[in-house]
Formats: sequence, C-alpha cells, structure tokens
Amino acid sequence: MVEAFLRRGWAHFDHTPEVAAWAATARAAALVEIADPVCQAEWLQCGGTWFVGVDTLPNSVDGSVGGSGPLAGPGYDQAVDIYGGLPLHRGQVSVMYPGYPKPREGEGEGAFGFRLRRDAAHVDGLLAVGPARQRMLKERHAYILGLPLTQASAEASPLVVWEGSHEIMRAAFARALRDMPPQSWSEVDLTEIYTHTRAQVFENCRRVELPAKPGEATLLHRLAVHGVAPWGAAATAPPEGRMIAYFRPELPDHDDGWLTLP
Repeated sequence: MVEAFLRRGWAHFDHTPEVAAWAATARAAALVEIADPVCQAEWLQCGGTWFVGVDTLPNSVDGSVGGSGPLAGPGYDQAVDIYGGLPLHRGQVSVMYPGYPKPREGEGEGAFGFRLRRDAAHVDGLLAVGPARQRMLKERHAYILGLPLTQASAEASPLVVWEGSHEIMRAAFARALRDMPPQSWSEVDLTEIYTHTRAQVFENCRRVELPAKPGEATLLHRLAVHGVAPWGAAATAPPEGRMIAYFRPELPDHDDGWLTLP
C-alpha cells in the first residue's frame, strides 16, 4: 500500500468503524462552527457554494474532537508510518454545496474558467503573495489526509488528483530551489515554474476523481496537483453539503524535507 501511494501520489482507504465513529463526532462539532456567523463571513465563498473552513474543526493535536478518541485508522496510520507523528493543527472543514462553482469574490474570468475547467488545480502550500499574486512556498505540509464527514454521491464535487504529478512537481521545484538554502525557499517566486509544470501535468498525468464516504479516508502526497470537481447535475448530499475534514501537518521550514522526504 505504501509503495502504491508513493508511486501514484494518492491512496484510498476503505471504511473502518473507528474512522466512522470519529467522523460522526467530528461532523457534530464541525456543524456548530460552520453555523457561526463569524465563520460564515470569513469562509463562505464562491457565491455561497463553498465553505473553505480553514482551522474550523476544534480538534486537539492528537486529532481528538468533541469527546472522540485520538484520530486513528489505516489512512492516518500510514501517514504516521511514512512521515512520523507530527502534531495536528485544527482541521480544515471544506464544504461544497449544489451549484459549485460560482465565481469567488475578486476572481476574474480567467481564474473562474480555470476553476471550472481544471478543478482549481493546485499544490498546497504555494500561496499567492502580494498584488502580483506570486506563488511562494509559505506552508510546508507533510501530507494531506481527507476524512469525509457526510454521505454524498460521487458526483458531489469530489476531490480530484492528477496521478503521478507529485514527482513531476518535485523535480521542477528541486531545479528552481537547488541554489537556495531551505531557510530561504519561502522567499523564492515560483510562479513561472509552477504554472509551466502544472500545464505539463495536465498533459501527461491521469485525472482521478476520489469520492469518499464517512469511515473512509484519502491520503494525498503533499506535492500532488489536486482540486475539486464542479457539482454534478445528478449529485446528491444532505442539507449540510459535501463535507470533508482535511489535515495537513507542517514540516520544519529549516531543512529540505519538503523536497526530499518520500
């Protein structure tokens, strides 16, 4: 399983009772936060079709939330086996609603078209900085673990990944950063090589949709190009939408682990 994950850049883990129990408890805690007007004002985007939900889940560093035990299960266990038991941040609760996507505030026609046609494909941690929106490495994640919190059909804006894209991106970033000490990587403008290499990924990598249900888990490589598909015409979900909790524990920013770890 580890070998397949490292080759493809993603892995899906089947339903287990312990993950389903955690998801049920996390869902209840997340719904309280999502209903908060302050959270809605900050995170409800794309014309009300996407609740971004960064740091919304009120979990502890071991993943426990709302009286649940620590986060466990085969997906999380595999991440720990590969990358170690890094402390968990407050999880992102990403919620998609019928009609996604609508244009995000400030999003031009080109950016919205990319969201619509290319699932807003990106590599996590490369943030758009300044008026020129230069892509810079501001967050060095170890991995991305997705844990669905609601039952939704496969067409309800599933997670999307470009299989094998992590190694293409790794090679490109390694060339761009080879003459810079790791401590300075966050100040390097990666926009051009990021955009160029992502286009290569679209041409050469298989696009894979990864729908999942509570009790299951999805593990993505930190360098994998991924996004979210538009809401399908026949998609179904509960009133609270298609909800997934994501954990992206961070690596130290003083070494080269972001590029050299598996």
